[in-house]
Amino acid sequence: MEELSDALTRQRQEEQRRALRALLARPLIRSDDPAFPLIRRHAATLRDWLARETGWHLQSERDFVRLHKRATDLGDTTRPATVGRGTQRKTFNRRRYALFCLLLADLERGDAQITLGRLGEGLDQAVDDPALAERGLAFSLDQQEARRDLVVVVRLLMALGVLVRVAGDEEQFLRRGLEGDVLYDVDRRLLAALLVTARGPSLVALNGADAELDLERRLHALSETFVPDTPDGRNREQRHRLARRLLDDPVIYFDSLDDDETAYLTNQRGPLLRRLQQATGLVAEVRAEGLALVDPEGELTDEKMPAEGTEGHLALLMAERLAESGPDGVTMEEAETWILQWQTDFRRYWRKSACEPGAAHGLARQTLARLASLGLVRRQAPSRSLGDGGRILPLPALGRFRVRAPSLPDASELPRHAQPDLSESLTDD
Repeated sequence: MEELSDALTRQRQEEQRRALRALLARPLIRSDDPAFPLIRRHAATLRDWLARETGWHLQSERDFVRLHKRATDLGDTTRPATVGRGTQRKTFNRRRYALFCLLLADLERGDAQITLGRLGEGLDQAVDDPALAERGLAFSLDQQEARRDLVVVVRLLMALGVLVRVAGDEEQFLRRGLEGDVLYDVDRRLLAALLVTARGPSLVALNGADAELDLERRLHALSETFVPDTPDGRNREQRHRLARRLLDDPVIYFDSLDDDETAYLTNQRGPLLRRLQQATGLVAEVRAEGLALVDPEGELTDEKMPAEGTEGHLALLMAERLAESGPDGVTMEEAETWILQWQTDFRRYWRKSACEPGAAHGLARQTLARLASLGLVRRQAPSRSLGDGGRILPLPALGRFRVRAPSLPDASELPRHAQPDLSESLTDD
């Protein structure tokens, strides 16, 4: 009976680990996902662990589960939302995020079904707001570029399950406008679960005291939570912040921590890492410059490295070269020069479009953005006094991609027991 009890305990812990890993990889999981039944079965245990260790809330509904993650670095621009894969991958910029938020507001007021053209018309009306117009946000269905942005935003809503296509095709809408309209069902319960804030946006007023807040402070106003001014309250907040960063970020560098975080981590690093490793199956790496939780299975990352394809090969080449560049890094122009050479060296292995004239510029930015999102490089702000466009600085974790040429030691340098017995070899020959 004792062996059976131990086996059941191990099975339960393994199921909870798999459920938590699924939530960390995909914070919004619908009922058609294979991980959904497992998460629902252990929802109470997962909810308690997440609240205790990270301060994140787990919402469990009949049709979906939603992990309300809150980022610790609200200014991080290295991991934008994306739609599609490979060469069809589209990345969100500030304009698309603004359109995304406006669409959410329109859908909240709309009906259970809506057309793509109607969504576009709603955006057309919304950007007439003087507050948006003075910030340069414009939208018109007559422009194909605007329709393309609309389709990218709608495809993200489809990937999240908020919109379900009933009839039509987005590509026809891109080419023909309203003549190629698309009809969608709207899942209002999922729509209501998308927003993750500690304070409702409507409570951050556009007038009064909040009117003087810039974008960064508005984001903090939306996400900041009450922290009791007690030793226990402050320690709990430090634990939550560090656990979130370890679970969410590729690597934590010690020089990025404030004094309170450094003091807490110095005293509690062992127990903190042990709890996170046991719950997630991640492996802790502790180095002189920082620490990270590494996933041996490669499931809990949105940017894999190494990876297949032209972009994956290019990222490895760039990482190796930057790891040898020294602490001062390189300029964007130097990185583009490397790519021009690699286009010649690897033309037969790369896809055709990557070797076309002018492709090096876009490839350099795309590759360096990938390395930055993995915590391997940092883009230095441009310097007007020096007249440059900013440098690409290698970070310590990039050192694992430094490759040295293989070399064989001289036989005289080997220990006596490792030296070859030439007489025996000649005899055998």
